[in-house]
Amino acid sequence: MVIDLADEESTHRGIQTLRERLDGEPLNALVNNAAVSPKQSDGARLSTLNTGVDEWRTVFNVNFFAPMVLARGLIEELRQGRGSIVNVTSIVGSRVHPFAGSAYATSKAALASLTREMAADLGPLGIRINAIAPGEIETSMIGPEYKELAKDIPMGRLGTAEEVAKTIYFLCTEQSSYVHGAEIHINGGQHV
Repeated sequence: MVIDLADEESTHRGIQTLRERLDGEPLNALVNNAAVSPKQSDGARLSTLNTGVDEWRTVFNVNFFAPMVLARGLIEELRQGRGSIVNVTSIVGSRVHPFAGSAYATSKAALASLTREMAADLGPLGIRINAIAPGEIETSMIGPEYKELAKDIPMGRLGTAEEVAKTIYFLCTEQSSYVHGAEIHINGGQHV
């Protein structure tokens, strides 16, 4: 199943398909990891001065609105499963980054705030919600310019996808049963 999170109708259709597939069974975890970060044609970051309004809308639809719409659409299944929601924010939500654009950064800051708001709203329903804020993570999507940033990270290296996945898993399990409304930084100390 493919959901175009930039399109609200596609997101609602996807929610309906997920609910049909669950067929009354509980949903134990929802991880909101999809994101878009547009760049200039030469790969440079887009600032507040050169990002089109339509690009801002697309970024916010995917990075900010979709996690809320998905949680609201699957609320009964999450309540039934006493589920956990994990929103993936970013280190760029709290600092200007040399490569991440303004729309991406502000959408991630907004998602961190949304996580706290949803924690207040969903906690009484038995649903936990937290966020992780990765820094520089070694994936196939990053170029050599990101690897250069490792020299400024206290641990002296980029993180791994496995390190991020382990934290997400922890937040989705009973081991973190009293962790709620938190944003966990996964960045080797880059934020200090």
